[in-house]
Amino acid sequence: MAADTDPEKPALGQAASTNNQSEQISAADATHQAIIGDEKVSAISKSSSSSQDGLDKLDSCIVHVNEDSKEDPLRHLPPEEAEIIRKQIDMPKVDLNYFSLFRFASKNDITIMVVSAIMAVIGGAAMPLMTIIFGQLAGTFQDFALGDITGDKLQSELNKNTLYFVYLGIGEFVTVYISTVGFIYAGEHVSQKIRKEYLRAILRQNIAFFDKLGAGEITTRITADTNQVQDGISEKISLTLAALSTFFTAFIIGFIKSWKLTFILLSTVVAITLIMGGGSTFIIKYNKQSINSYAEGGTVVEEVISSIRNTTAFNTQDKLAKQYDSHLQVAEKWGLKQKTALAFMLGFMMCVVYLNYGLAFWQGSRFLVSGDTTLSAILTVLLAVLIGAFSLGNVAPNTQAFTTSVAAAAKIFSTIDRVSPLNPETDEGEKLKHVEGTIELRNIKHIYPSRPEVLVIRDMNLIIPAGKVTALVGASGSGKSTIIGLVERFYDPVAGNIYLDGHDISQLNLKWLRENISLVSQEPVLFGTTIFKNVCHGLIGTEWENASEEEKRELVTNACIMSNADTFIRSLPEGYETNVGERGFLMSGGQKQRIAIARAIVSDPKILLLDEATSALDTRSEGVVQAALDKASMGRTTIVIAHRLSTIKTADNIVVMSNGTIVESGTHDELLEKRSAYYNLVEAQRISTEKSAEADDISQIDDDEKLKLTLSRSRTKNASAVDPEDANIADKLNRTTTTKSKSHIALDNRAPETKPEYGLWELIKLTASFNTSEKLQMFIGLFFCIIAGGGYPTQAVFFSKSIVALSRPPSEYGKLRKDANFWSSMYLMLAIVQLIAYLSQGLAFAYCSERLVHRARDRAFRTIMRQDIAYFDREENSTGALTSFLSTEVTHLSGMSGVTLGTLLIVTTTLVAAISVSCAIGWKLALVCTACIPILLGCGFFRFWMLAKFQRRSKEAYQKSASYACEATAAIRTVASLTRENDVWSHYHSELRDQTKKSLVSVLKSSTLYAGSQSLTLLCIALGFWYGGTLIKTGEYNMQEFFLVFASIMFGSQSAGTIFSFAPDMGKAKHAASELKALFDREPEIDTWSKDGAPVPEMEGTIELRDVHFRYPTRPEQPVLRGLDLVVKPGQYVALVGPSGCGKSTTISLIERFYNPLAGGVYVDGREISTLNINQYRNHLALVSQEPTLYQGTIRENILLGGARDDITDDEIVAACKSANIYDFIQSLPEGFQTLCGSKGTLLSGGQKQRIAIARALIRNPKILLLDEATSALDSESEKVVQQALDTAAKGRTTVSVAHRLSTIKNADCIYVFDNGRIAESGNHSELMAKRGKYYELVNLQSLGKNN
Repeated sequence: MAADTDPEKPALGQAASTNNQSEQISAADATHQAIIGDEKVSAISKSSSSSQDGLDKLDSCIVHVNEDSKEDPLRHLPPEEAEIIRKQIDMPKVDLNYFSLFRFASKNDITIMVVSAIMAVIGGAAMPLMTIIFGQLAGTFQDFALGDITGDKLQSELNKNTLYFVYLGIGEFVTVYISTVGFIYAGEHVSQKIRKEYLRAILRQNIAFFDKLGAGEITTRITADTNQVQDGISEKISLTLAALSTFFTAFIIGFIKSWKLTFILLSTVVAITLIMGGGSTFIIKYNKQSINSYAEGGTVVEEVISSIRNTTAFNTQDKLAKQYDSHLQVAEKWGLKQKTALAFMLGFMMCVVYLNYGLAFWQGSRFLVSGDTTLSAILTVLLAVLIGAFSLGNVAPNTQAFTTSVAAAAKIFSTIDRVSPLNPETDEGEKLKHVEGTIELRNIKHIYPSRPEVLVIRDMNLIIPAGKVTALVGASGSGKSTIIGLVERFYDPVAGNIYLDGHDISQLNLKWLRENISLVSQEPVLFGTTIFKNVCHGLIGTEWENASEEEKRELVTNACIMSNADTFIRSLPEGYETNVGERGFLMSGGQKQRIAIARAIVSDPKILLLDEATSALDTRSEGVVQAALDKASMGRTTIVIAHRLSTIKTADNIVVMSNGTIVESGTHDELLEKRSAYYNLVEAQRISTEKSAEADDISQIDDDEKLKLTLSRSRTKNASAVDPEDANIADKLNRTTTTKSKSHIALDNRAPETKPEYGLWELIKLTASFNTSEKLQMFIGLFFCIIAGGGYPTQAVFFSKSIVALSRPPSEYGKLRKDANFWSSMYLMLAIVQLIAYLSQGLAFAYCSERLVHRARDRAFRTIMRQDIAYFDREENSTGALTSFLSTEVTHLSGMSGVTLGTLLIVTTTLVAAISVSCAIGWKLALVCTACIPILLGCGFFRFWMLAKFQRRSKEAYQKSASYACEATAAIRTVASLTRENDVWSHYHSELRDQTKKSLVSVLKSSTLYAGSQSLTLLCIALGFWYGGTLIKTGEYNMQEFFLVFASIMFGSQSAGTIFSFAPDMGKAKHAASELKALFDREPEIDTWSKDGAPVPEMEGTIELRDVHFRYPTRPEQPVLRGLDLVVKPGQYVALVGPSGCGKSTTISLIERFYNPLAGGVYVDGREISTLNINQYRNHLALVSQEPTLYQGTIRENILLGGARDDITDDEIVAACKSANIYDFIQSLPEGFQTLCGSKGTLLSGGQKQRIAIARALIRNPKILLLDEATSALDSESEKVVQQALDTAAKGRTTVSVAHRLSTIKNADCIYVFDNGRIAESGNHSELMAKRGKYYELVNLQSLGKNN
């Protein structure tokens, strides 16, 4: 059925053949002629020639989509049709510049931003102003040293300048605080508006738009992309403005003090800018490559984890891990290039800085001698140029944030600006005063915009009379669901019109139209709220939307009584206030479906659309739901789609469709008389009523008996209106008082799983373990780190020596020039040494950290696949969570590896060397300055810690609202059909509002620390100068000693503080490491890595379950199996049947040993399976499940995944494919076995996928074959072919099959009927029919006799 609802799938039955209708039907006839007599049902397998016909017919239907063609996919259509399709999927191109991000900013936001911008500019000017004071003080010291001024004059100058520093510090605090708070607040406000507008835009798009986008893409937009936009319009602006203002102020000061020298030093700025610019382009380029190749690996992960049962059952963990690893190798290569570029950038930057000092002193000394400048001017210019150049460097990473935010916004804004051709928000279109409910389709031709090469409906005319039930039947892909989509106006047809009571629906108001139509779909979507609220969603847009609570309660209760849901809801402890869980996962299928029906009929709609509303249910729940639907459809126009024909026998008109056209229509009995297409469909689904002796016996029973029988039978039919799930739901919830069951006791004895806490040392050991083979590289890196760390203290010595050299009196100018030249050449030497040191450590660590991430990802992926199935049942281990864990968390791990270690070494070396040197030279000043180190370091640390904390908070904050938005967009069809758009939007809106209030408080707090960290530096410098000056005045220190001590400690610790920019990475790394360690240490109860257990070289195939009790670990309050006993003999074909939730699939999971039973045991060949080696044991089993999983790759690779050994020959593959009835189809494909299946096998139809899955199961040559509803998702035609393949596959093996459709298992050697986790009865088909027990009732419910 997926074919209709998911237009991406080339559907079965959309035959590419151009035969006219009659030919096709006669071909189908030929197939069915062989099966007309009841006794000949078994002849399906015998009449292989005719079934081969059916096979070819089925497989001719695969549609080949040429992926690479860049040409217009609509070029084969007439222009007006192409236009209709294009309108449904076109995205407008938006031209964005940075300022258009503020499109939704209010007056307030703009005012706040302007004020903050002014503050940021003033704050940025503070640092360069410091250089003037610095230069003035140095000049004062020089004058004092040369004896030009007295001690008292020195003191007064000193006090004056120190106060300037203090004023600067205070000003800095105020301006930084205001600008940070202002921009963060305004940025959050604006990005919030963008989030709201985006969700609003998403909700008004037409459905074709979503067929093109994945659900994942919208999630990414709402979470990641809006965060990126916010990143680009918040504190980054104030940082950038401050940096630019610093740059300009610095150069203005430089030009005023000494324009010649400033011009010469400008070369540094050019060099630094070029290095940063060039480096970052490479870094970004390589980073993109690395992310892309990783994304391909991520797809593998996503496929594997979403089908983990399959991976586990076939022991394919290793093969898939190797596939993943191949993507990681590519990612590692690009990552290495990126980090190399980074190392080059850093090395050259350090080199340029030291060269700049050398140049300044060398050139400055020449100007000094010629009388063009003074010492204080040289120092001011030198420091100003450095500060200016680096502030410009700080702009670069921020501009990247701006460009990414514009790029992220482009997609968001293009959705916001997109004019939806079917917009539920508009008031255009007329609203009819009164609706009769007659629907008419005239000359409809439809093509899904996402698959323009397939014609789904061709020239169809159909009248659906008011108040009557019209049923649509046909093979999947025949266009049944499409009609429902067109009536709901999810799509516009490319030709023809649809009329409601004679009005063209494209002229009616869309929202009004959908309010009058209710839809119940195959997979009912409930929203994560209470049952009452879920049903209330059906009232949106009706006159009862704003009714009082009491009125609503009454409406809801009545609707639930009609839909047979009231009794089970009342038996819940919280009744209507029970929360259904996200997407309703706490309810069983039948319960969800009945709530959905109540939601559909609560508003008493005129038109009811039922799209396979019961297909996902088993017979008993189906009976209940069907009864509810029959009640619901009375007196309304109802369109029903059904695969199971038993559900629509009573319809007023049955329309049989094939390939988008109507083949025949009439009532059930009329169509049976015709003995044409409908008759054949019925035949195919018919369960033969036995022609055996029992039947003859029964015919001899006298008429009274017959009467009794009919009565009891009609009673059982009506009695089926009670769902077994409901009867015991109250027990389930109130069992605490009764005696404890075995499983309860077993559960009580289990220790709860605790999250271990790890110390830092253990985590470091774990991280280091990934780099054991890179000891040499690590050593080289650490060695060069020590050298790099020595750079600052060395530079301080050179700095003080140069200042002393330049402060000689005019009489010693010759000596001055000689000294200046010497110290400048020393700077040159230092620059080259630092370049080599930074390059070497950068390269060594780049290699180590890339290896680390690669190995950690590989091991984490393998470890995830090692976990038992119970691990994946938990909510926190959903596919998405684990996939993102592998892509993001593991990368953070490198924050704990050599790189961080290296950085820490550089810092320690710098500080230790600085303190030792300065204590040796002048201990008094050294101690005062050292006392400032904690403050300076603290400033650096807090500054980054705050920024990081802020980002974490804003991310978490939006997690909740984002997941709400994603839940709504993932269920967009349901939201649209309920016209819930405004409701969803206003809920999202209020969640965001709460968010803003919370974040404002935290921003006000964290900005205090951030601003403080900026201003305290200036106060520390003031202290150092004041005390040092006092010491110079008393003659204890000379100039050289003062500058050496001051420069080494102050500048050293400032540089050390910036290293804390790695602090957030360390925090993330610690978190990532503890998550990984917890994952690596988790020993699953059922461990595929363990070598324990008895070897299983051979297997007979006897299966026995003895008194098995079981509950799912995630739902311990719900008993599933309660003392199950069953035996399967070698080579037997055993079927398990029963209502949903009675433990059939659980039994299969226990035989595969996905779980261990809580009590009792599963025995194979007389040995309990938990004592056997798990992998060898599973090698003898093969599982074919309801949803076949194929991975990306070729058909051949997919089949080989099933192999238990590595040396499988081509002949074996061919043999397996022949048994699976798929060989001829594979051969008919142009690429044969090398055909790609697409992600999750999307390029094949359901039946084809299922047969490939069977071939994959057979290639292992299993002793035990487990079939879990292997045909339930297919329509009758594909089902026959697959069923035939399964019958072939089961020969000579022990087979356990779970089936909802009883016709598929009537030939089983033994049928076990489940009821409430126990076996109710067993025997073969005829024995069980004779018993007239549960099985007989199930068969009758499904039988499709003529309506007598």
